[in-house]
Amino acid sequence: MQDAKAHLSELVARAERGEIVIIGRAGSPGARLVALAPTPPRTFGSMEFTTPDTFDEPLPDADLRVWE
Repeated sequence: MQDAKAHLSELVARAERGEIVIIGRAGSPGARLVALAPTPPRTFGSMEFTTPDTFDEPLPDADLRVWE
């Protein structure tokens, strides 16, 4: 266990490369270090949405009057 603490970065790198890393205590296997699977990008709902280039421009006066 002490050796694993001292070389944790190296052990994580080996696990990331796909190697099976077993950490033991007092000669007995205690844990297996494995890399996490990459997570897919998150999406918001199922609709595709694009922001128009004019999004930040002021609204026309006629549209503003509707909101008053």
